[in-house]
Amino acid sequence: MVPFPPPGPVLWQNRTSLDGTYQWNLGPGLTANFSDRLNLTEWNASGFPTHKNPRNDFREGYLTWEPFTRTYLEAGRINVRNGVALGFNPTDFFKTNTLIETASLDPSVIREDRLGALMLRGQTIFSGGSASFAFAPKIQRPLALTASTSGFDPRFDRTNSADRFLATVNLDLADLSPQALIYHVGNETRYGLNLSRTIGKSIVAYGEWAGGVQPDLIAAAVRYGKLTGTLPADAPLLPPTTTRETFQNLLAIGASWTSAAKVTVNLEYHYYQAGFSGVDWRRWFAIGGAPGAPLPVTGELWFIRAFAAGAQEPLSQHEIFLRADWTDAFITDLELTGFSFVNLTDGSSLTQLSASYYLSSAWTIGAYAAATLGGPRTERGSLPQARSVILQAVRYF
Repeated sequence: MVPFPPPGPVLWQNRTSLDGTYQWNLGPGLTANFSDRLNLTEWNASGFPTHKNPRNDFREGYLTWEPFTRTYLEAGRINVRNGVALGFNPTDFFKTNTLIETASLDPSVIREDRLGALMLRGQTIFSGGSASFAFAPKIQRPLALTASTSGFDPRFDRTNSADRFLATVNLDLADLSPQALIYHVGNETRYGLNLSRTIGKSIVAYGEWAGGVQPDLIAAAVRYGKLTGTLPADAPLLPPTTTRETFQNLLAIGASWTSAAKVTVNLEYHYYQAGFSGVDWRRWFAIGGAPGAPLPVTGELWFIRAFAAGAQEPLSQHEIFLRADWTDAFITDLELTGFSFVNLTDGSSLTQLSASYYLSSAWTIGAYAAATLGGPRTERGSLPQARSVILQAVRYF
């Protein structure tokens, strides 16, 4: 086993949140949008109160202006989502470092409930498609992933630490609904393509691809660690890898099937060329599990995994994603959901089962049970927290 850096995983946590989403019509063709969540969190050995307990998640706040029919200009913090897959979105370029705490590990939930980026965006809708352009400027230098910020910090160091550009074109073409994307950040340019097609009355097939010249995951993580001061300037590449940047492919391909009984099943294959190969994993465990491995070494190894989680990218090159959702399961207003990520190299998995029941228009209760399965030298089995259970109650106003 590779020792987990102190202070170790959280044993228990309680979060109380006040969540709000609002939209105002300010005049002809002008609207304001706001989305925010204020949290009060307690956990084992947290101490209360401290500056870490309250945290505000300023998710979105922007103005939308329609100067011409079906032409829109937007300015502010916006959650831009792209991609047709559920478990992994190669073309969702603005997802990096936008995570906030959620009760569910379901990527469909995380995608909707995250930090937006401060940007200017223009969009026009025309006969047969649409086009958009977004520019997110650098506002703040990136900080260490473990940096302690005030509870009301908007965290622009996560979402606006570099100038970024995104151009998209959507077309209604041959029942494929293609979307082409060009994304530029720093000295890197990436390209993307989304396709989907309905097959019969109950099946939708889809594919999502992105590619560009970039370093692999290990080199990118170590570079970011040195840039933010999380890792020392002389930190080696662990596990050993090359610093040479090559063209990397990212792919998600799958299909969904919906039954008359309101059951929807999604099956996807994910390929992340920059991720860990089987050789990388053997080296990761060999280095971190060696007798007397120093804390800086094991800390760097776990930092690489934290970097991938923050970027919302797969850690391994090949995985399968299976998700099933059943609305009005057994009784009206009961929703059951389950999903699993399976590493195709070592067979380990992350699985979550959840149930949500809508007591009324004002109350919802839910439960989430998650488990990581696999041997101690596998991706999921090596995680320090093997099981978790979350109970949730939501009151709507």
